[in-house]
Amino acid sequence: MKINFGDTPEEITTRDEFSLEKARQIIGDAQIAILGYGVQGQGQALNLRDNNFDLIIGQREDTQSYKKAQQDGFNPMPIEQAAEKAQIIFFLLSDAGQKEVWPRIKPHLTPGKTLVFAHGFSVAFQDQTEVIPPEDIDVILVAPKGPGIDLRRKGGINASWAIHQDASGKAREKALALGIAIGSTYLFETTFRKETYSDLVGERGTLVGGVAGLMEAQYNELRRRGHSPSEAFNDTVEEATRSLIPLINENGLAFLLENASMTAQRGALDWSRKFRDVTAPVFAELYEKVESGEEAKKALEADREGIDAEIEEIKQSEMWKAGESTRKLRKKDN
Repeated sequence: MKINFGDTPEEITTRDEFSLEKARQIIGDAQIAILGYGVQGQGQALNLRDNNFDLIIGQREDTQSYKKAQQDGFNPMPIEQAAEKAQIIFFLLSDAGQKEVWPRIKPHLTPGKTLVFAHGFSVAFQDQTEVIPPEDIDVILVAPKGPGIDLRRKGGINASWAIHQDASGKAREKALALGIAIGSTYLFETTFRKETYSDLVGERGTLVGGVAGLMEAQYNELRRRGHSPSEAFNDTVEEATRSLIPLINENGLAFLLENASMTAQRGALDWSRKFRDVTAPVFAELYEKVESGEEAKKALEADREGIDAEIEEIKQSEMWKAGESTRKLRKKDN
């Protein structure tokens, strides 16, 4: 169906016009392999199983993900074996993991198979990953707009889809069918490159990186001015995540402002423009670094231990210790 997003019409596919039954007819009895039982793999696999598709799991044995798959009732097999057996292969390892195992997967991508990505990274940056699929298979993207856990928690989330190769002439209907099969509420079209760029910008920007930096800067300034940790955290994070962002989610920013005081309205309208203008050059720089492949290079070279250490540092910071205490009090109230 055609939906106007602002003044721009887009073709959107929902469960209403593309039913699960239609998805089953298109996929038929093709065996599906989920390679990687991590962030996306678990949610997508469980939804596919619930929807009665023929499913196998490929996962390295010496991993927590292997144990998690077993706990969920699967019998994981080596990744190469799963790729060999299946007709539809969901390649859901991490971006660095995809680069590592690709030479072992590629020989099993025989003519007529379908390779499915949940993120366009490996194809968009194939000059760095060397993930170049054979020309005689379908290569599609079905990218949920959130972590796999949300496919389970919320009864589905939106997803984008794209075609990199259409060897069969049926790649489009496969992409839509698989999007419905994994639990998407609606699907919109993109390209591998656009999905990758918007995803990398988003998670570095307003989705995680930007909002984390903004919160830290405000918290630190309130503390510097003599406010208590509890007050600084509540006026920086707690009120935003518990009260205000849910209102935006419910009915948009104007709805939030309409339910705020005039003092809040005037200040928010004035300062939003200041923050917009100050951060615009940062977003321009961020997009350019994504587009150039610099951010992809950093991601592929990232050190797991180093990342874990930085995350632990956040956990131990005063700001997020204050958050931990706030959440404990919240549970007592409930």
